[in-house]
Amino acid sequence: MRLDKFLVEMSIGSRSQVKELIKQKRISVNQKTVTSAKAQINENKDIISLDGNQLVYEKFTYFMLNKPKGVISATEDKEHKTVIDLLSNEDYKNGIFPVGRLDKDTRGLLILTNDGALAHNMLSPKKHVEKEYIAEVKGIMTEADKNSFEQGIVLKDFTCLPARLEIIAINQEKETSRVKITLKEGKFHQVKRMVLACGKEVSDLKRIKMGNLLLDKTLKEGSYRRLTSEELELLKKS
Repeated sequence: MRLDKFLVEMSIGSRSQVKELIKQKRISVNQKTVTSAKAQINENKDIISLDGNQLVYEKFTYFMLNKPKGVISATEDKEHKTVIDLLSNEDYKNGIFPVGRLDKDTRGLLILTNDGALAHNMLSPKKHVEKEYIAEVKGIMTEADKNSFEQGIVLKDFTCLPARLEIIAINQEKETSRVKITLKEGKFHQVKRMVLACGKEVSDLKRIKMGNLLLDKTLKEGSYRRLTSEELELLKKS
């Protein structure tokens, strides 16, 4: 790989900016200063440094984000804060995007990556990758509702695939429910619309699992971290 291409992929700067860094003799390869942007390097074996700080090559980046409410699942937006805006300058990398989407007022697990193949596998309708949510509901969810979910709820514009509804808790006094919902698809406002079709309303929604990957319970809302190698393998096996 050319040195300037490597530096651009590492989000050090634009092609012209990294060429200027090289010209300023701030880049070294295996502890030797390099002055040619065209220099060929082995990104997996050579030690490339900027101002003496080693740059570790990473073709793909994978973050687990605990998305807060009020942030949209997009790479950029003129009016609203996006999930990409939550990344630090050090962690931001060109091409990173959210795998799928969570509604603006939905919280929980969201994967950020620049690995298009992984995203395609996770989102492909043919794969039926499961997504698991915890929902706070205004109204009492019933066994009849569970059966409706299992049979596939009919909405105005499509019929949902069979889904699982687990009733976690019921508050008869407040007439509210806490439920776990597992889907094999993820259409616009689908969970809310399915609950509404049962005559109830979702007041809070949080995704806790996608495929085989569980949201880290210690990860605060608005925070993110890199996936471990074990978690990445779980995700790829989803």
